[in-house]
Amino acid sequence: MRRRSSARVVAALRGFAEDWLGAFAEWAVEHEETIAIGSGVILVAYRQQGRPVGSIGLVRSRAASVYDWADGAVVRSTTYDDIDDARTAAERLAGSRG
Repeated sequence: MRRRSSARVVAALRGFAEDWLGAFAEWAVEHEETIAIGSGVILVAYRQQGRPVGSIGLVRSRAASVYDWADGAVVRSTTYDDIDDARTAAERLAGSRG
């Protein structure tokens, strides 16, 4: 796997976050649960809600992210719209490590 420099990764993540949040006049995230699946795999479920710029309506979603940790750092993060799919993927990843 090709490693990217930390500065480039941070800049890319910052750009993504600025673009994402810039589309909303209001935005909030509510944590639901964090589960340590095992073998360096963490599942975080959450709800997010926002009001797009120029709109009176709200956008709501529920999602989960699966974090893959190695050597004290996140090496991969995958987000799922379906919590059950996220849990299945997290358990499969942890299981593949024995």
